[in-house]
Amino acid sequence: MKLSRPISWFLLAFGVWSWAIWFTFVKNLWKDSSGLAFDDAGDPTAYFWVHLLLAITSFLLGTGIGVIGFRGLRALRREDAAQQEQQEQQEQQEQ
Repeated sequence: MKLSRPISWFLLAFGVWSWAIWFTFVKNLWKDSSGLAFDDAGDPTAYFWVHLLLAITSFLLGTGIGVIGFRGLRALRREDAAQQEQQEQQEQQEQ
């Protein structure tokens, strides 16, 4: 399957965005003092564990999606280089 350049960039940006958003969320979750993430004894609550699991899942999906986008861009770059090389060879043969 071949990805277009815009789709590849979108997937890569989605992966980066996912990491930026969820990293900030986990950092804020860890420092939460509102009583949602930690109870009075300082132990994690169900809210903490559920949201940590959501963040980990999003990190994994964001990484996978970003890697697909990166690989798509890398393949397009190799294809462009091969086409350029082929074109240069044709020009040399014509001379």
